[in-house]
Amino acid sequence: MTYKQLFENIKKKQSYLCVGLDTDINKIPKHLLNNENPIFEFNKKIIDATQKYTIAYKPNTAFYESMGAQGWENLHLTINYIKNTYPDILVIADAKRGDIGNTSKMYADAFFNKLNSDAVTVAPYMGEDSIKPFLKFKNKWIIVLALTSNKGAFDFQFTKENNEFLFEKVIKKCKSWGDHNNIMYVVGATKAKKLQEIRQIAPNNFLLVPGIGAQGGTIEEVAKFGLNKNCGLIVNSSRGIIYADNTENFAKAAAKNAYILQQKMKTTLQKL
Repeated sequence: MTYKQLFENIKKKQSYLCVGLDTDINKIPKHLLNNENPIFEFNKKIIDATQKYTIAYKPNTAFYESMGAQGWENLHLTINYIKNTYPDILVIADAKRGDIGNTSKMYADAFFNKLNSDAVTVAPYMGEDSIKPFLKFKNKWIIVLALTSNKGAFDFQFTKENNEFLFEKVIKKCKSWGDHNNIMYVVGATKAKKLQEIRQIAPNNFLLVPGIGAQGGTIEEVAKFGLNKNCGLIVNSSRGIIYADNTENFAKAAAKNAYILQQKMKTTLQKL
């Protein structure tokens, strides 16, 4: 998916919502456990219910890897379903990979060729040769961990040297490896005021923003500091949507919460 296609879908849906498919078999409605494949059944119903309001889905691969071979099959089925049924929606494999070049090449092949995801989250700690293999794929994206929403972000990301935070150095360095057509950055909603500073470094890149809702971030604050002329934001909500209800009405509840967020996003987009 290209930058232009992504922005066109944002304009069409008046939304920059990403639904995180962090599907835990211990949290899905109990009645689904009677299905042959309850994880995929849950994902499919969530996707069908929310697709009108979202421009991206983000399965966190840990929830699938923890189930072994069956989990990988569920991940494959989920991504295929999105790509075949709603091809205008971006699919992000939230895998946080990053290793020596030869290993990263295999990761890139797995997520871009075998799973057919549009984007994958990557950890930049090992440097250029761990990232470059992902950038060789046309119309695919890497999403670099820059400033995350968790408390542990302060352990390393705010380390300062020569009046520059580590997360700022990461973004500046990554800009020399690609551009806004193939690199996004993760910036947590709980650090929303930092979005303004990050926009000075990366004015045109899309930013994947987790941390709204349960973690304390808000759409309004993220939009205030992070929007650019092409929106430039993909805001993720996981638990607040997919676990909005644990009865047979779970899909309707998910759609309702996705709609509420989409309406807030629509309001902020009208200011562009």
